[in-house]
Amino acid sequence: MKRLLILLVPFLLAASSVFGQLVPAKTKVSLLLDAEQARAGETVTIGVRMQMPAGWHTYWRNPGEAGDPTRIKWTLPAGVTAGAIQWPVPEKVFAQEIYTYGYHGESMLLVSLALVPDLKPGPIELKAKVDWLECEELCVLGDAVVSAVLVIGSETKPSKDAAAIEAARKKLPGEQRKYTATWDGPVTGDKRPLRIEFAAKEPSRRFDLFPNLGDGWAVEAKTEASVAGGNVLLRKWVKRTGAAWPSQVGGILVEHDQDRLIAAHEALVEIAEKPTAAVPVAGWLLAKMMFLGFLGGLILNVMPCVLPVIALKILGFVQQGKGNVGAVRKLGVAYTLGVLFSFLLLAGVVLGVQRAGGAATWGMQFADPHYLLVLLVIMTLVTLNLFGVFEVMLDGSTMTAASDLASRQGISGAFFNGILATALATPCTAPILAEALGFAFSQPPRVVVLIFLAIGFGLASPYLVLSFRPDWLKFLPKPGAWMEKFKIAMGFPMLATVFWILSLTAPHFGKRGMVWLGIFVTFLALAAWVWGEFVQRSTGRRGLAKLLSLLLFVGGCGYSYLQLTSRDEIPWKLWSAAAVAQARAEQRVVLVDFTADWCLTCKANKRTSIEIAAVRAKLKEINAVALLADNTQSPPEIAAELQKHARAGVPLVLVYPKDGVSPPQVLPTLLTPGIMLEALE
Repeated sequence: MKRLLILLVPFLLAASSVFGQLVPAKTKVSLLLDAEQARAGETVTIGVRMQMPAGWHTYWRNPGEAGDPTRIKWTLPAGVTAGAIQWPVPEKVFAQEIYTYGYHGESMLLVSLALVPDLKPGPIELKAKVDWLECEELCVLGDAVVSAVLVIGSETKPSKDAAAIEAARKKLPGEQRKYTATWDGPVTGDKRPLRIEFAAKEPSRRFDLFPNLGDGWAVEAKTEASVAGGNVLLRKWVKRTGAAWPSQVGGILVEHDQDRLIAAHEALVEIAEKPTAAVPVAGWLLAKMMFLGFLGGLILNVMPCVLPVIALKILGFVQQGKGNVGAVRKLGVAYTLGVLFSFLLLAGVVLGVQRAGGAATWGMQFADPHYLLVLLVIMTLVTLNLFGVFEVMLDGSTMTAASDLASRQGISGAFFNGILATALATPCTAPILAEALGFAFSQPPRVVVLIFLAIGFGLASPYLVLSFRPDWLKFLPKPGAWMEKFKIAMGFPMLATVFWILSLTAPHFGKRGMVWLGIFVTFLALAAWVWGEFVQRSTGRRGLAKLLSLLLFVGGCGYSYLQLTSRDEIPWKLWSAAAVAQARAEQRVVLVDFTADWCLTCKANKRTSIEIAAVRAKLKEINAVALLADNTQSPPEIAAELQKHARAGVPLVLVYPKDGVSPPQVLPTLLTPGIMLEALE
């Protein structure tokens, strides 16, 4: 029941904004000041105290796998500015298979208030609207408007709550320390393991990293901790939700002795782009990938380019052996060695490409848009080949030389038959090979070789088995029209692979990426169809057809590629509260555009006043950060942010000043270039 309620938190957040609060919140909120009187020009600390009944909890800045962080909206007099929330170290709670970070009992969120030097003497009211989510068995949205009075005078006098504020300061994490980490294995789906290693005085204690919210990625709460050589090793999984993997991760590193918190400090974990050593491969994983490779090679034998020759080759071996069982078996072994030799050559090519490209992992390759584009071209052509749009054929002279070698009698002929079979089988790619090959590309040479040998052994195994048992030929399926249908059927899983690669590639090229990639693939398919239909299967005007196919590929695909890569647009990043906070901490101007695909006003603003040369130049000049908040599907976090700025919907454009503390400037609904440029000044 609790798990269900926690998972319903996003829907509760959205519903409450429409229907209002149905259940009263139980948490009591109040404001405390460390000074009852302060001098102008000084900084005072204000605390938002949250007192929760037994069993109830609120959430940290990163709530974890469910929940929502507490938010504070200040109403302050002129001359008083509020800093960022200083969050105390949270608890990590695991309940009903859900990890969350939050607070039980009582917590205090501290905020620094800066007073300008010319602030007039006298009392001033400090007001805050606090929104939070509290959960027990039920999750309830709470909000409260709280206030406190500070007197501006000639001297600073501590308040009766100064001791409580000081006690809350001691619960804050210590100053930031830097750590290094490396990726600890290949990408699995949209996840990737991260390994953090560091020295500790007491490595036997329990260490953990409570991560911050990420922008386009998220660090999962579950931690695998171990000790090696006196160092602490933390292994956490990173899930990618955007276009790229993170280069660094922030958070809090905590140290516990049993269940008692010993120390905690802010941590910045910088991720090395390339591991210093190859990641060791677990035996079961290697065995699984070798089995997939073997199975993929075996499937190649039922492709139209291979199956018809199996029976002919085995019968040829029997005839050459002249009834000598031992001679037939030797020919089968020689044939198998020829296949394995061919796959060793292919493995050598892969290792050469791997070394030349310097790619350490499969995941790193997937972070490169040009690599993804090349992969998209290859997978599209393989799919079209399986559907019979065109055929992959070796050059005539190459085939003649290979046939001459394969037509030899004896051991050498059988060996070269194996090489020829590999050449015939390679165009008939089996979809099941994709996972095994993708895994191999991220591994050291030994593993690459083993995977390719497994594929080769899968391709050669029917020949090897039948050379030992020729009487089993009667069990082979007879060649026929079904083989072409099987080949076409194999094209559909490959087509799914094309769509998957397309979905990975498009985000690298912005919002227009999917459209222009679709046009790119369409021109590629059209060029392949012209080649297959009018060059390979036609006898007339083949030269003209070759030229047309080349023009379609170079012209159409080339133009699409230029549209993809020569975009003159603002370098938008995905909006999140964490992204805004990080940019403000770096004291950079932040432009936030809350928009939606269905919003005509948003599109008009973008075309006339945002995506224009003058604004792009200004953003570059002031080193601003541009964040895009897409409200097309009305996510609750964006709905909450719109409500915080008193907007019922999009468009909303905010400009945060670079001082890092001042509130954002809310621009008018209808923009002009002058309004945009003035706001960015």
